[in-house]
Parts: sequence; structure tokens; C-alpha cells
Amino acid sequence: MEAVERIEKDIELFAKNIKEIESIKIDEEEGRVVEMAINYRKDTDYYLEKKDYLTSFGCITYAHGLLDAIRLLHELI
Repeated sequence: MEAVERIEKDIELFAKNIKEIESIKIDEEEGRVVEMAINYRKDTDYYLEKKDYLTSFGCITYAHGLLDAIRLLHELI
């Protein structure tokens, strides 16, 4: 799989996972973590546009990790 395709696939998965988070009640601290994840997701696009695929992939991977932490706390995974 090409780098761009992989990043785009992870972007789609992030969109699915963020919708799952929106359906649960989270506290203020968790909300800050989710906001950080969203910011890393936005950084993914920025670096993708710059053709810096390694950094873009790192951003989306980190965004997933942050969301997974919240999902784990709420027994969604």
C-alpha cells in the first residue's frame, strides 16, 4: 500500500472512531485529550499537503493513540 493510501485509510478510521467518542459522556480532562487528537488529525492534513508523508503518518497514528486511550477507558475496545 502506498503511503498516501495508508494515511487516507487511517483518516477514514479516525472519522469513524471520533463519531464513537461523540456518543459517550466524557469529562473535561478526556475532552482535552480528544481535542488534542483532533488537532493531530488536522496536522495530518497539513503534512500530507506538504508531501511530508512520514510526519503525516506520525500525526494520524498519534491521534489514534489518544482516541484509543479514551475508548479503552470507556470499554469501547
